[in-house]
Amino acid sequence: MLAKIREFFLWTLVACLGGLAPAHAGQLAPPVQVVEHLTDSVMSAVRSDPALKAGNEAKIEQLVQTKVLPYLDFQRMTASAVGPYWRRATPQQREQLQQQFRELLVHTYSGAVGRIHNQKVQYLPLRAAPGATSVVVRTRVLDNGELIQLDYRLVKLGADWKISDVNVMGIWLVDNYRGVFAQEIHSKGIDGLIKVLQERNKKLAQAGKGA
Repeated sequence: MLAKIREFFLWTLVACLGGLAPAHAGQLAPPVQVVEHLTDSVMSAVRSDPALKAGNEAKIEQLVQTKVLPYLDFQRMTASAVGPYWRRATPQQREQLQQQFRELLVHTYSGAVGRIHNQKVQYLPLRAAPGATSVVVRTRVLDNGELIQLDYRLVKLGADWKISDVNVMGIWLVDNYRGVFAQEIHSKGIDGLIKVLQERNKKLAQAGKGA
């Protein structure tokens, strides 16, 4: 099940990171600018680096670490994915869960960067009350004539906006993980979920080295 969710998220990110010449009119709101800057910075890096275009694993991972991960709120994403069990986790377990979830997303983003092609992104007007600290940035991705719904939930942390969830065609990433994580915790406990994530990340790392 984790593999299926990762594949779903991977293609979501291909759409997200594949945007060329984003279409919008007028000044974008700050949360929308975050999404646009993420897309533009990744595409600029891929276009200018032959090693990235060739799928160099080390270069892709470096790109993900430096260009993508700073935009994500890992603690919020992990806590939301773990759900009510997060309150029961010890500080050590929380740290391990965040570490493994982060590693899972690194592998996922690395796979997405390796599949970038020429989609185009349209940014829709932001619907949010003045002073809101949690918003949804709505975009539409044109991919081979198909219009794909791709939305981002962002939260304000201090002066920064961070992505805390991604929605493609009405399905939120964290919601999907929450159901799977709950099943694992129910049958194996929190340490069991950590072990499952460790094993999954180990397989993904080995697959990447063999690619």
